[in-house]
Amino acid sequence: MDSLFLVLSLFIPRITLIIFYFTGSIPYNSVPFVGDILLTVFIPRVLVLIYIVDNLGTSSPWFWIHLVVAVLVYISGNHYRRKRKKRKD
Repeated sequence: MDSLFLVLSLFIPRITLIIFYFTGSIPYNSVPFVGDILLTVFIPRVLVLIYIVDNLGTSSPWFWIHLVVAVLVYISGNHYRRKRKKRKD
């Protein structure tokens, strides 16, 4: 698995997946093509985690780094949404 893919997908996962798809550099995975498209559009961090597990396994530090970042983004997104909702009221 390419280190550039792993680093870029930490910060801009959707754009990284699209760029690597068009250049033909997507890592090997067990997800069907339709799943690739849907996960890229709706939850790209999960797709990146699937790629990492398929290629590097769960013992890789990259898996744990991406998992922690995914959880932090999810939590901070919920916090922002709640804060914004309170402002509207």
